[in-house]
Amino acid sequence: TCCPVHHDDCYSDEMDEGTRMAEGKAAFVFVLLLFIALALLIVRCFRILLDPYRSMPSSNWTDHTEKDTFDYRIV
Repeated sequence: TCCPVHHDDCYSDEMDEGTRMAEGKAAFVFVLLLFIALALLIVRCFRILLDPYRSMPSSNWTDHTEKDTFDYRIV
């Protein structure tokens, strides 16, 4: 029933159940996808924290003194 004072209630009464169910399912799926993405990011961060050198390319591990010994001088 429409409340004569609060006209916003009329809008929710005019919406049919199918539209409300579809919006609820879409919101649920969206929130579920956000939680899955969050879980994947958390797992990735923990894997990097536990083994940080696995994700780095091995070219970064080489000693830089073979390129130029003056790279580390203080200016």
